Amino acid sequence: MTESVIQPAQLQQQASEALRRGDGKSALAALQPLQGTPQEPLLLVVQAQLMLANHAAAEVAADRILAIDPRHPAALIYKADCRLHGGDSKAATAFYATALQAETGGATLPPAMQVLFARARASLGSICTNYEDSLRAKMQEAGLAAGRLSPRMTEALEIVSGRKQVFVQQPVSFYFPGLPQIQFYEREQFDWVSAFEARTDAIKAELVAIMDGADSFRPYVESDPTRPVKRNSMVGDTRWGAYHLLRGGEPVAGQADRCPHTLQALREAPIPHITGRSPMALFSMLKPGMHIVPHTGFLNTRLICHLPLLAPPGCRLRVGNEVRIWEEGKMLLFDDSIEHEAWNEGSETRVVLLFEIWRPEIGEADREALTVLYEHIAAYSD
Repeated sequence: MTESVIQPAQLQQQASEALRRGDGKSALAALQPLQGTPQEPLLLVVQAQLMLANHAAAEVAADRILAIDPRHPAALIYKADCRLHGGDSKAATAFYATALQAETGGATLPPAMQVLFARARASLGSICTNYEDSLRAKMQEAGLAAGRLSPRMTEALEIVSGRKQVFVQQPVSFYFPGLPQIQFYEREQFDWVSAFEARTDAIKAELVAIMDGADSFRPYVESDPTRPVKRNSMVGDTRWGAYHLLRGGEPVAGQADRCPHTLQALREAPIPHITGRSPMALFSMLKPGMHIVPHTGFLNTRLICHLPLLAPPGCRLRVGNEVRIWEEGKMLLFDDSIEHEAWNEGSETRVVLLFEIWRPEIGEADREALTVLYEHIAAYSD
């Protein structure tokens, strides 16, 4: 009785030791008595067969695991390996991608699984690169060299190849349908931007005067005592700071009056005027080492504008699939209802003037209706 319980464990141990030595043949020999029994360690069988380049046999064993547990990460990766060896890169892509969905908290995974996931990512990346190369070659064959492709077509190729993913508007609070999914808008699309940018030196001088004062910036993300505690690692983090000029539709006492040039520039932008909510404008500070994690804004009826005032090297902003850097005096305009994040990996502080404008696609009648809607939402109390 004791032998029947101990023997499978001993055989598995022998097989594991053989695999560590790179001896797949001895591993299979050790597991032979367990073949077809409930004690058969199928994952060891898969590993041994792959070590011997017996991909067909390895895939059969992997399929047996997946029949029991369709989301078994290691079995999915080994199945993908077998499909890739067989020339079926599309199937391999699907199995690698499914396996990688289970990669959470990588630092807590066993080392062997971390290695396996890393290899799966590398294999998937190689497949994507080869696929993208073939697509571009086909385009060139058709007389469509990279220089002739629009930015949208280029991004579409990167999405279909798996190099990039689809990002769409996902506002937290309110969604206005039918708006184009545009990550960054170009400065040249707005006739008021060049005049605004021409005021950069005057606005920057007002910022520098503010920064000379101690503790002038508050954390950008703060808790609201009238709301549940935010599950946000950035709450109270002064490395992402804010100096509000206009907030909740009103000038901030003791702060706005220090920035007359900035306020004059803001009057020339198509900023929403919504009681209790807008205009809003602030200096946003990002200190060295800070990473603003991926998030989305509350509404998709606005664009966020950044006028960079202090724009040192090592700072960048991602919106959807596109990454841009801040350049002093050159405005960035983007849809913050699309997932975005930011980094300051340099050694100096980055500061932008941040404010919101109406989306240009929304006409006057809808702007009026949205203003009524937002004001009612803010004031409503049942």
